[in-house]
Amino acid sequence: MPHTKRMEELVAGRIPFVHAVVVRAQLPTAVSPGDDAIILPDGSIEGFVGGQCAESSVRTAALGALSDGRTVLLRVLPEGEQGFPDSPGAQVVVNPCLSGGALEIFLQPLLPPPVLWVVGSSPIATALAALAAPLDFTVRLAAPLSGAAGSLGPAGPAGPAGPAGPVGATAAVVCSHGRGEQEAIRAALDAGVGYVGLVASHRRGAAVLGEMSLTDDERRRVHSPAGLRLGARTAPEIALSILAEIVAAIRTGDLADIAIRTESERPRPEVAIDPVCGMNVTVSAETPHLVADGEDVWFCGPGCRDRFARAGGR
Repeated sequence: MPHTKRMEELVAGRIPFVHAVVVRAQLPTAVSPGDDAIILPDGSIEGFVGGQCAESSVRTAALGALSDGRTVLLRVLPEGEQGFPDSPGAQVVVNPCLSGGALEIFLQPLLPPPVLWVVGSSPIATALAALAAPLDFTVRLAAPLSGAAGSLGPAGPAGPAGPAGPVGATAAVVCSHGRGEQEAIRAALDAGVGYVGLVASHRRGAAVLGEMSLTDDERRRVHSPAGLRLGARTAPEIALSILAEIVAAIRTGDLADIAIRTESERPRPEVAIDPVCGMNVTVSAETPHLVADGEDVWFCGPGCRDRFARAGGR
């Protein structure tokens, strides 16, 4: 693929993007099956999967795919198009600006894997790290310093605010068995981690949390004892119950939107309506527009923009 190196860079930088590949094209069109592009969270497109009118439809569909994490088979059809083979389940956009040539484009969102911050060097911590890897978690390990109650020692060259810390983590699990638990929980909560698990009995967990003066929101984010009630006894079983609870939260619960966040939240681009053809247009630096009566007016392509201008803004 022409964009393989660029995709590797984005994955390494934990930047979400959509890979768009043309799978079917009907003449007349400027693209061929196999042509591809990358769509970034700001709506910018690197590559070519059609002219400006088609790009507008691709951009809007790609940002939707980033929002829900689902792949999309997008069919971009000219108005009145006949004879283009059907694809059940495809998302269909009728683009009246296309001069001809229907397109079918596969959009695959590639999202940063969730980050799991694990504090402790116990057998449960080891089992968590081992089980989380095949579930596509990025695991960061940190160990409390045994000589200083409450302080955190890094698992690598950085402390809790660096690469080994909770900043940007999806979930955190504290399994240090009495060493630095409150400090680790506080660090995770202050970093905005949505799931914070404490490995402790009901009684000891309640005592640890009772001394922390947590807000209602913070208390809701802390799970103690961590994990689903599976009757787990061994370290691997306990780790399994914790990961099951985290996966459930990511797929169906409070963490459902975190798997698609970047390390820093990015606002979604503005969506406008083309006054000529009525299409939804995702606004970006490349989107054609005019200023009419002191207001920006956005268009799916230059054809609609020029028609609007010729009509005097009507």
